[in-house]
Amino acid sequence: SSNSSPHSSGFLPYCGPGSRSFQKSTLVSTSQNQDPHASLLELSEASDSDTTPKRVEVRLVEDNGGYEAVVCGAKPNDGRETWSSNADFLLSIIGFAVDLANVWRFPYLCYRNGGGAFLIPYTLMLVFGALPLFYMELILGQYNRQGPISVWRICPLFKGVGFCAVLCAFYVSFYYNVIIGWALYFLVASVTPELPWMNCNHTWNSHDCAESASNKSMLMHHSPASEYFHRGVLEMQFSPGLHDIGYPKWQLTICLFCVYCMLYLSLFKGVKSSGKVVWATATLPYVVLSILLVRGLMLPGALSGIQYYLHPQLSKLSETQVWVDAAVQIFYSVGAGFGVHLSYASYNNFHNNCFRDCIITTAVNCFTSFFSGFVIFTYLGFMSHKHGLPISQVATDGPGLVFQVYPEAVATLPGSYIWSILFFFMLIMLGLDSAMGGMECVITGLMDEFRSSFRGKKYAREIFTLCATSVSFCVAVFNVTPGGIYLFHLFDTYAAGISLLCSALFETIAVSWFYGLEKFSQDVESMINIRPGCYWRICWKFISPIFIISVVVFALIEQDPLKYHDYLYPRWALWCGWSLAISSILMIPLVAVYKICTTPGSLSDRIAYNITPEEEQETLVRTKDCSRYHYRHWLYV
Repeated sequence: SSNSSPHSSGFLPYCGPGSRSFQKSTLVSTSQNQDPHASLLELSEASDSDTTPKRVEVRLVEDNGGYEAVVCGAKPNDGRETWSSNADFLLSIIGFAVDLANVWRFPYLCYRNGGGAFLIPYTLMLVFGALPLFYMELILGQYNRQGPISVWRICPLFKGVGFCAVLCAFYVSFYYNVIIGWALYFLVASVTPELPWMNCNHTWNSHDCAESASNKSMLMHHSPASEYFHRGVLEMQFSPGLHDIGYPKWQLTICLFCVYCMLYLSLFKGVKSSGKVVWATATLPYVVLSILLVRGLMLPGALSGIQYYLHPQLSKLSETQVWVDAAVQIFYSVGAGFGVHLSYASYNNFHNNCFRDCIITTAVNCFTSFFSGFVIFTYLGFMSHKHGLPISQVATDGPGLVFQVYPEAVATLPGSYIWSILFFFMLIMLGLDSAMGGMECVITGLMDEFRSSFRGKKYAREIFTLCATSVSFCVAVFNVTPGGIYLFHLFDTYAAGISLLCSALFETIAVSWFYGLEKFSQDVESMINIRPGCYWRICWKFISPIFIISVVVFALIEQDPLKYHDYLYPRWALWCGWSLAISSILMIPLVAVYKICTTPGSLSDRIAYNITPEEEQETLVRTKDCSRYHYRHWLYV
């Protein structure tokens, strides 16, 4: 306890787990708008072996008529690995946000929900929902320099949110990487002058197969491309359903193994290696998309396809489903709630302008979705013209678009194998950097949380990355069996649907209400010297939670019986799916209950302790004054 000025010399107590002494060296920043009872100083730890400067927060706590200077945690310069350049980070988050859904889902949703009019709800949902959530994750990661689990030292009661996000990311890897494996299989199959889905003269074709040149092909839904995907690649004819999925197809298993090898080689050295890979995976797709667009515009019917894509139908805006589709698409497209952006941002320099990165990434993401629509609908317009069918009978979304409709479209073009190679190469690039982000979230999250288990161990990162990718591969391989498509669809529906929304919801509540917007705004200002305005604070505290809750409610209400084509999933499969979803959601209350039960004191004291940042808990125990119990903390906007 001391009555001296916060700028006086001497040793100051560290208010985090394991008290250490720090010696003040230089005052580095003081804001005129900053709380007079808090200053940011640069301190060096009082140790003969370590004199590395550390930026810490110092607060003055009233004590017996005087003030005690309390140091609250080192922020940057903690020895954590950082990106080689800001461009590496920017390309990484762009690469994760821009994924396969930008190509196979947004264009179809735009066409189905009013064409150009769909951009109105899409933009509104971005501005008031997804964008604030994305910015919040970047701030959390960059300021605290921790992964998605350890970052919850700011509010230990919600540490389960981090475990939920990591589980969601891990579950997604079980099936998402399979899509890249399919694309690799198609890429290899394209290295031939005659594409294998050009005709019905193969052993996998059924009697119902019709040549792509006839209208019967589209009406019977048995085009050579469709049969190649379902019967030639997936071999669905050998599996009656989930109760008998068969054995993995060795060709697909090799492709999947190659995908995981690429993932491991991209991740085993951390952001120093992955930051170089994204220079290819995040940029080459734009080159390929541009080439495909130029070729598509030369096809008959291409302009009609673009007209269908963009033609505004303002009457559609009165339909609730249009707004729900816009909210769901932009939420999952930005990737909020996964913890990936948070993990990537934790490797940033402390003063990196994450606001700029947030705006650039969302702008590029939206542009890519819109631009992809032009590419896809030039070929859909060509297919419509070729078969003499309305575009509604040609357009689809999901894997069916990129593994059936598009391959059939390029099969009749001169030099078809070249266009096919380009397209599937682009899909692999789009998928890889998104898969890298998900796996990085798992690796960073667990290695940061269980840091003591890895400290001092040689090749810890390399070995743990190998273990994580190996476990994911062992589960993913079940998706390349004849019945694997049914398992794939089950994972796709339940792995990161409701659970991801819950993760994002509780993340927003924890930061805005429990950690507090006043403290959060101070954190932002200390990093980039820009204090968040009313728009950001209102969105974080009110609009974003309402946005997520609305999406959850409508997702539950509009849920249809799960099926794939004519296969209706049995009840036990649905129970398995919901168990998968609930297993990650349960981490939130289970960890909260564990924290409460293992903390001594009354229930009120336990709650107060666990909603207080770890760096302030020692002060809380000493002063018995929980600022988060004050009404001002909850009313601040």
